[in-house]
Amino acid sequence: MKSFKVSYKEHERLIVDGLRVNIVSYLRECETSTVNTTHEHMQYPISEMREAIKYLLADFEKSTIKENKEELNLKQAPLKVVRYSCIRLHYELFHLHVAIPKVLGKPELSFIASKKCLENIQQSDIFIQENFSNKVFTVNGKSVHYVEMLSDSYECIKSICALPNGQVLIAENVNKNNRVMLLDQQYQVVSHLDVSAALNDMQDMCQITPTEVAVAVHIYASKTDEVQFITVIHRELVSGRKLQFQHGCYGIAHHQGDLFIASGTALFKYTMNGKLDRRLYVDAFTDGTGRKHCGSS
Repeated sequence: MKSFKVSYKEHERLIVDGLRVNIVSYLRECETSTVNTTHEHMQYPISEMREAIKYLLADFEKSTIKENKEELNLKQAPLKVVRYSCIRLHYELFHLHVAIPKVLGKPELSFIASKKCLENIQQSDIFIQENFSNKVFTVNGKSVHYVEMLSDSYECIKSICALPNGQVLIAENVNKNNRVMLLDQQYQVVSHLDVSAALNDMQDMCQITPTEVAVAVHIYASKTDEVQFITVIHRELVSGRKLQFQHGCYGIAHHQGDLFIASGTALFKYTMNGKLDRRLYVDAFTDGTGRKHCGSS
């Protein structure tokens, strides 16, 4: 629906701009025309100009804007039906959820409420299957590549980022050390960079720009975790600036110029300079919840 509205407003803007160009063009034509300065001779071009502007406005009112608005309403109609159905089913299920505990111990009412609840759940399942697809990805194929380095004895892949040019970045723990590897289009290791010391633990990585990633590092020895930026320059990995935080950094995501960092129990939104925008979610009793929310964001 938002996409339709944006398209409609863009079309409306173009129509308005066209109208303005036509009016300005006509006015300039009138200004540059050679007419006598007498009152009698001036009356005719002024009247003609008024008529022309009047016709332009009439054409504007009868333009395709009205047709596009009707088309927009037609396209929105099915979406509105789906939305209202969602609201109705949610409303009915919510009231049944509230009502069922109140009729416990009353066999007849409990039976009726349970039957009604089952019917609504079945309706909801059918509605979801008909209107929403659970198919998110389609796997076109797979291949296996061995990318370990000669010195590896133990490794654990933490995160992978695929760059637009076909190169791949892998963040991994190797022999209790943290390392980011750069793979070319044939999945051969062309560069690697040690990220932090053995007492630290690299947790996650996300892409910032087509050539830059941010790595979240949990530091066991202190109360400050960090995010380190790494840039790919001519098939080489170059370490950049670091941001330090007073909470854990177990998950990281980038969206529209903002960083989303999961502390393990909360999800925070930061600017690219490390300034806290706000805390989006917190569950102090479940470790790891923040990381799950960071992934979904």
